[in-house]
Amino acid sequence: MGKSRKSRAGVADSSGEIDEVVISLIETTLRERLGYRSLPPEICGFEKERRELLELIKRTVTSGESNSVLVIGPRGSGKTMLIKSVLKELLQSKEIKENLLQVHLNGLLQTNDKIALKEITRQLHLENTVGDKVFGSFAETLQFLLEALKSGSQSSKPILFVLDEFDLFAFHRNQTLLYNLFDISQSAQTPICVLGVTCRLDVIELLEKRVKSRFSHRQLHMFNSLTFMEYQHLFTVILSLQDDFPDQKVAANWNKHIKELSEDKSVVDILQRQYEYSKDVRALKQLLTYPVCHLSEDNSKLKAADFQESQRMITNDSKASMLHGVSILELCLIISMKHLGDIYDGEPFNFEMVYKEYQKFSQRRSSMQVFEKPVVMKAFEHLIALELVKPLDNSGGTKVQKEYRLMSLLIHPSQILTALQKYPNCPTEITHWASCSLAV
Repeated sequence: MGKSRKSRAGVADSSGEIDEVVISLIETTLRERLGYRSLPPEICGFEKERRELLELIKRTVTSGESNSVLVIGPRGSGKTMLIKSVLKELLQSKEIKENLLQVHLNGLLQTNDKIALKEITRQLHLENTVGDKVFGSFAETLQFLLEALKSGSQSSKPILFVLDEFDLFAFHRNQTLLYNLFDISQSAQTPICVLGVTCRLDVIELLEKRVKSRFSHRQLHMFNSLTFMEYQHLFTVILSLQDDFPDQKVAANWNKHIKELSEDKSVVDILQRQYEYSKDVRALKQLLTYPVCHLSEDNSKLKAADFQESQRMITNDSKASMLHGVSILELCLIISMKHLGDIYDGEPFNFEMVYKEYQKFSQRRSSMQVFEKPVVMKAFEHLIALELVKPLDNSGGTKVQKEYRLMSLLIHPSQILTALQKYPNCPTEITHWASCSLAV
């Protein structure tokens, strides 16, 4: 029986069911993609940035042009993925693969210039060349390393320095590493490309004047601006099998299944909700992980129910859980804010607006106790302390009375409705009030 399985690996049986070995291969392929062990088949939303970065590094290798550039964007925006994708394409050229040297440093690991220099030496395979030599300064050591890369009268090979967590290198003493790398990038001696990767928008302000003067001030900003249509397309791209899959017939059927799944109403609703929470690609991959890991011979296709279960596990966040511990009065205030968001299309609100909304409910539609305004204000301030409500004015509201400070609700309406279903002994009229589309 085992031999029969092996002989059929990579094919579907006559009934159309996918073989267990093939299912395992599909799961492995998708797991590697979701676990960042392999690159996605397509990068969505950053075509311009990818093209610029590719041309920049290519000029360093082919023309000997030194460059420096910062890739800036929030965590999860795809900075590392973009760089890996560019390098993968460049290294497909035999000329570039044979000539380009790479040094990858991380500000979390190389916490000072001495450690960074040792890592540069190791990655350039120059340990034996350095030996027990003693150098007077960092610049002298680095210059020796670069000179050691030259063989005879040949010029030095181009080097790509990738500095992850670039902002942390700015905290090194005198910023010696950054100064020397940028200084070399301005000289005509050794073609190098310094590529800094950071999530801090103010990183340039951290640089010393002498370092700034040697930096090219090229910046690539990566802000996730995916439309929902592009987000849907990304869902399909991540879960689809590519041309290198062993059985193209199985791959074609699988891709057709994924295409149909992406158009399923319940899956579209899940994606829409996930998109509203976060456009972060990492969050999308987290959503897809559970359904992929659930694949087996008995469960050979992805199901909408798996995505619903995955989202349920993901959205069981701390804020939703905190709602189970607030008082009935605080819960009423949160529902009032939800209705204000519906009425005014998500515009900011103040305490007076919330109190008026609460009064309408408590006086006309409820037999519950009506609390005095100071008590309601105390409950409102408690919600601010819990960070369920956030003041838009970070100055502390010294110029505006606290009743009129503009606020925003940090809870999604769907989280409120989900929390109410699990709220212990929640009055029916409150649940009904919360589920109304608009406050009346």
